[in-house]
Amino acid sequence: MNNIVAIVGRPNVGKSTFFNRLIQRREAIVDSVSGVTRDRIYGKSEWNGKELSVIDTGGYIKGSDDIFEAEIRKQVELAIEEADAIIFVVDVEEGITPMDAEVAKLLRKVTKPVLLAVNKVDSAGREKDAFEFYNLGLGEYFTLSGMNGSGTGDLLDKLVEVLPELPETPDEEEVLPRFCVVGRPNAGKSSFINALIGEDRYIVTDIAGTTRDAIDTRFTKFGFDFNLVDTAGIRRKAKVKEDLEFYSVMRSVRAIEHSDVCILMVDATRGFESQDQNIFWLAQKNRKGIVILVNKWDLIEKETMTMREYELRIREQLEPFTDVPILFISALTKQRLLKALEAAVTVYENRKQRIATSKFNEYMLDLIERFPPPALKGKYIKIKYCMQLPTPVPQFVFFANLPQYVKDPYKRFLENKIRENWNFSGVPIDIYIRDK
Repeated sequence: MNNIVAIVGRPNVGKSTFFNRLIQRREAIVDSVSGVTRDRIYGKSEWNGKELSVIDTGGYIKGSDDIFEAEIRKQVELAIEEADAIIFVVDVEEGITPMDAEVAKLLRKVTKPVLLAVNKVDSAGREKDAFEFYNLGLGEYFTLSGMNGSGTGDLLDKLVEVLPELPETPDEEEVLPRFCVVGRPNAGKSSFINALIGEDRYIVTDIAGTTRDAIDTRFTKFGFDFNLVDTAGIRRKAKVKEDLEFYSVMRSVRAIEHSDVCILMVDATRGFESQDQNIFWLAQKNRKGIVILVNKWDLIEKETMTMREYELRIREQLEPFTDVPILFISALTKQRLLKALEAAVTVYENRKQRIATSKFNEYMLDLIERFPPPALKGKYIKIKYCMQLPTPVPQFVFFANLPQYVKDPYKRFLENKIRENWNFSGVPIDIYIRDK
């Protein structure tokens, strides 16, 4: 689990440019997923050996100044509550605005590390202009240019220095599997857990946002033993043109990062919407096992092939990662709840699966010999050895004479063949090509 760093500030100060530079600074950024338009709000960065989860609050409100002020205040308050450190970005060109002063007033009251970043400082003259930001009462500031990157290193050095030390993870034997229930509000997450544990431990209402925090419950029935985590719904506000809303990401990202399997609840009456897709990719980016549960199936009028057609539509939206269990359940009637748990446990086991190197080479090298990577610029690529890496999630390395010529389509081919021969359903796989 990583420290969470939130970037806050009013619109148009360059938060997103700074965020993009931050997550691309090293190649430790989680793989970008093709087709996801809004990766910008959440990413990973590494600096001086410390990995960070970075959340951008930037530029997603279209409305009046009054709405801006109210929303920015909410963002800052939530960042204060949820993040381990806060980077407050201001704009040297515009100086201190009333909105900056309001945000600073909130931040002066907190005990968590707050770093003041004066952006758009790309000349010596601008350095002098930055002096006025001492008036915000936040002490030392850092001048930087999100556009060309100058000054970013000093800020990150300080950030790594002030971040709290996270508690060490106990030995694996003592840790119970953690199954995190995620999804939009009103998809039935709390009802699902209540139905499983047989008591109304969680408040269930029709009002979106009833569950505000991630809550753990140990589940020990029917031969199972694991922690179930109910999370706040990830939602999209009316008139806010943004896929992943800042508040819900802050609420749920830590629960997702610290889980083994994410159970994604989808409301059957609404379908698999872009919001569900974004939650799916958030879990996939973190290399978590994933099970999709289509809840409220009892409310759907059934026709021939309805379930099959529904499933196919979901899989089309998940491409290229379609090897995921999809079950149709009803938390109200308790339909297929145990099957859902069995699927989650199976995905957990799949994620821990280790393939013997000898068996892996025997199967894959024969396959590669019959279907080698396409030659590029008249050069033939030879793969002579492969193995599974000793990592917590399934990662495979193939050693080739010209690794730079092995392109993504061939990596997808190798992944598909691994999935055909071994059960990695619900589990993201990483394929690396290295120099032999």
